[in-house]
Amino acid sequence: MNTPIGAGKGADSVTSVADVRRPGGRRAAGQGIWFLVLPALIPILLFSVGPLLYGVLLAFTDAQSGRTQATRWIGALNFQDLLHDTLFWESFRIGLVWAAGVTVPQFLLALGLALLLNEDLRLRWLARALAIVPWALPEVVVGIMWRLVYNPDAGILNETLRDLGLGDGHDWLGGLATALPAVIVAGVWAGLPQTTVALLAGVQNVPRELHEAAAVDGAGAWRRFRAVTWPALRPVALAITALNLIWNLNSFALVYVLTSGGPGGKTRLPSLFAYEEAFRYGQFGYAAAMGCVLVAVVSILLAVFLAGRLRGGAQA
Repeated sequence: MNTPIGAGKGADSVTSVADVRRPGGRRAAGQGIWFLVLPALIPILLFSVGPLLYGVLLAFTDAQSGRTQATRWIGALNFQDLLHDTLFWESFRIGLVWAAGVTVPQFLLALGLALLLNEDLRLRWLARALAIVPWALPEVVVGIMWRLVYNPDAGILNETLRDLGLGDGHDWLGGLATALPAVIVAGVWAGLPQTTVALLAGVQNVPRELHEAAAVDGAGAWRRFRAVTWPALRPVALAITALNLIWNLNSFALVYVLTSGGPGGKTRLPSLFAYEEAFRYGQFGYAAAMGCVLVAVVSILLAVFLAGRLRGGAQA
């Protein structure tokens, strides 16, 4: 008897499904999935989860550099000291000011830039390419570049002010009143591209027919933005704003290159404070406790963000 075309293939498919449904087949399928996941899971465990757990354990010890005695378990003593460390909480206040001061202008400027780049302009491709240039530069390079801009003697900012007759220049990064605003400006510029790209993607997902229908109804540009663009863009805006807030709160390299936390601690972010405690003063356990506090704050922000997204999805 001739076997119908496709019968063998169908039989093999039925057999494979039956094998998977058996207990042994499920076990084999699970092992295959783990085999595929391991190449990505191992680096995460080694370079993210492992150091995080080690840092948490270190926070409950009196680990110091250069000591000959064995490291002792001291419980929550480091966290008790943190509660009374006014310098740490001052750095935390500065970190919140920095995070909000960078995130809010960054979002507003990126939103305007995204709306502009979405228009049918000449050389739009070139404008989009130039808009993401800061994204391609490492933070250390960005910091060095902005140090040159703020240079009190030959920086382009002071030279421009002198040419305009607006003064003889100013030490922007060395002044107590201007250091943090100057660093915030650099942070806004450095983080603008990724926010712009995210918002531009959200704007491009808004159906053009909705704008055309609103225009036919007599809606102006502002009303079309408020009634059509913003409702569709809100989830993207919420996500990128939350991520930017978390990233900026954990900033280190840019501020370290620009000011190293000075002058007088006016730009000392929590991450810089923990770095100094660990690698300048050798207080590894105390610095690890600071890192745990930062991780806790970031986790709370993430939980609030995810809860808001889930609540919004349930209401939708």
